[in-house]
Amino acid sequence: MELIKSRLEAFNKLGIFLGQFSRKSILKDETIAFNELFFNGFLHQLKIAQEKNSWFTEDNLLLAIENWAVALRKSNLETWIERENLKEVSPKKVAIIMAGNIPLVGFHDFLSVLICGHSVLVKQSSNDKHLLPFLAKYLEYVEPSLKGHITFTDEKLTDFDAIIATGSNNTARYFEYYFGNKPNIIRKSRNSVAVITGTETEEDFEKLADDIFTYFGLGCRSVSKLYVPREFDFNLFFNGIYGKKDLIYNAKYANNYDYNKAVYLMSEFDLLENGFLMIKEDESYSSPIATVFYEYYDNPIDLKIKLYQDKELIQCIVSKGFLPDEIAFGETQNPQLWDYADGVNTLNFLSQI
Repeated sequence: MELIKSRLEAFNKLGIFLGQFSRKSILKDETIAFNELFFNGFLHQLKIAQEKNSWFTEDNLLLAIENWAVALRKSNLETWIERENLKEVSPKKVAIIMAGNIPLVGFHDFLSVLICGHSVLVKQSSNDKHLLPFLAKYLEYVEPSLKGHITFTDEKLTDFDAIIATGSNNTARYFEYYFGNKPNIIRKSRNSVAVITGTETEEDFEKLADDIFTYFGLGCRSVSKLYVPREFDFNLFFNGIYGKKDLIYNAKYANNYDYNKAVYLMSEFDLLENGFLMIKEDESYSSPIATVFYEYYDNPIDLKIKLYQDKELIQCIVSKGFLPDEIAFGETQNPQLWDYADGVNTLNFLSQI
């Protein structure tokens, strides 16, 4: 367990470092280890990340960092390790192919591989290439034994024992073809849904707005589909989400809103919109940016059956007293370390390779 404990302590120190950067303030703490080397450098990496990907606004970058600063608290890391009863493993080299839809989206896989005692070989998305290598350097400073166990590459992946790959449904087929002979976790596209029962308050819809709009709705934990009772009054929904109206001042979001609206109008689709979000009746789970799909339901039992049958397509279900494993309004973007993507226990996989 000594290896696990030393790596846990390293990630805890990284969390303390990240705790200096929040949406409320960015404030240097002189007592934090290696801050003279890394604080200003990380500010620079944040600036570059914004310049290279206009979806990565300062607010979204700092939100992701805030969430990881909390997740990497020692108590959270220890609870996670204890829940999984993690033991020392025979070290392997694990490759990770990361998505780039939201900042640091591949960090959980990175953390999981290293905390288990393996080495990691990372292939990043071109959309999110600047933060993680810098944070990896910080980890190597606070825990020198990690040196030589973290590698980043832009080349074709070779010489590894297992792989975790995240991508679209199309790229997943490619991953399965090329990596099917290795132990693997291959993740496909998933979306999150909200079930409205008619008992919700305006505050619930205000919280749902976070589930829909955080990271501009680009994450798999972002709600892209509503299930609503037949007589639902959408004014309740629109009133609740109105606080997000300033999103339309982001040029990239506004361009997507205008484009999708034009497509819908030319196609003569029925839709409702409020100047920054469109809602459209559609059976699909995956809605375009600035759009949320909805579908009516008549029988709650039939809907529960449908959601169960489609569980491979769904990441999160947000509701209020509808399902035992539901996620509360406003909480989809705040997963715990043990809330695994696609419901696949990463630590369990890594313990058995």
